Amino acid sequence: MPELPEAETIARTLAPHVEGRRVRLIRFLAPRARRGPIPLLAGCRLRRCRRVGKQVALELDCGLLLVKLGMTGSLRWRGSAGAYTRAVIELDEGWITFDDIRQFGSIGWAPEYPHSLGPDPLELSEAEFRARLARRSARIKALLLDQRFLRGLGNIYADEILFAAAIHPLAPARSLGSERAGRLYRTMRDVLERAIAAGGSSISNYVDADGRPGSFQRFHQVYGRAGQSCPRCGGTIARIVVAQRGTHFCPRCQRR
Repeated sequence: MPELPEAETIARTLAPHVEGRRVRLIRFLAPRARRGPIPLLAGCRLRRCRRVGKQVALELDCGLLLVKLGMTGSLRWRGSAGAYTRAVIELDEGWITFDDIRQFGSIGWAPEYPHSLGPDPLELSEAEFRARLARRSARIKALLLDQRFLRGLGNIYADEILFAAAIHPLAPARSLGSERAGRLYRTMRDVLERAIAAGGSSISNYVDADGRPGSFQRFHQVYGRAGQSCPRCGGTIARIVVAQRGTHFCPRCQRR
């Protein structure tokens, strides 16, 4: 958290404020917020603000600022500096604050977009998705969390997608077959698009660049609901650990 829908929402709400402006300076208020060396960017024009996986990319005419949001990171347009503000990006008009309570997020610079990430779930075709699944033997929940397989998915949406597609989180990817793989692809796109339309999920401190919380948490079916009734069959939602992440699913609806 934040995941793809939250990063997409932040990028969309920040873009109208910052695109076309020039960077004056970046002030780091916490050493951990700086990820590696960052060149002098004064005068660089901010051409585009977009999402890359779970990151927000500030595309400059002299490289990229890549913001990893971590678990509690946020970007706010003209945000008020507070106890958790870790960096401030000053522009020729206005500024962006980077707040991060737990300090797992950071800001780094790169000359171009990283090549180590997998394709974006919303840009991949169904045929490509099926082909990638067929080559992998990993458990499907662990695979969905692997940013080299797909970029942007995290724990919340992997659980929600697998539940909506009625697929057990421990099912081997290559065992799904064509029909279930296609259903998983279509479900993945549907869940992510609905979450983006709702502004993401605000479970703890997440807000968009204008300070507005998301509302998709109201539509969560299984995430964080261990011990409660399944909204589909009335069974009990279970919690197991997959890839070191708490995983929520319905054993009755999501059979292996």
